[in-house]
Amino acid sequence: MILNTEHITKSFGKKKVLKNISFKLEAGSISGIVGENGSGKSVLLEIIVGLRAPDKGKVRKNGKIGYCPQSTMLFPHLTVQEHFTYFSAAYGIDKKLSIDQSEELMHHFNYKKYQQEKIINLSGGTQQKLNLSIALIHKPDILILDEPYNGFDYDTYKRFWDYSNNLKNQGCTILIVTHLLNEKERLDQIFELENGNLV
Repeated sequence: MILNTEHITKSFGKKKVLKNISFKLEAGSISGIVGENGSGKSVLLEIIVGLRAPDKGKVRKNGKIGYCPQSTMLFPHLTVQEHFTYFSAAYGIDKKLSIDQSEELMHHFNYKKYQQEKIINLSGGTQQKLNLSIALIHKPDILILDEPYNGFDYDTYKRFWDYSNNLKNQGCTILIVTHLLNEKERLDQIFELENGNLV
């Protein structure tokens, strides 16, 4: 098991959002979480990656985590290339490896022509491509994705799944929040979050 959550509980005031949630993920798998808006899916992911603390329970991880939040976490007055430089330094990635990886990601998701553009000048879909790429640049073992393809056109959407399947074949574990039930054939398992419980 590469990811194991044990009895995760989280409340906000009197509202119990997550109730005693436990599940395990194996290496080389793609799993989905579905549920209504406000059901706590994003809260659960934030606990898994360490952005929030649970009231009770533990998360055990065995490997490097990549996280793509639903809202882009980008700097509006930096360029695409400056983002790669900044986050590569934060991850401690070798400069040559950083260049190779950023080139690969920009090529695969088809936005290299925007390499020197500031984020403020980019469309929402291109910003989301970079948001996803930042989660991938350090080649994580566990990839946590919160509706990562918001704003993607169909070509980029297909490129996303091609890349995800390649990662899976290399042993990466992917956990993705999705509202698109037609994706279920792409997933090894699906969890539904309802009334604080994960089924």
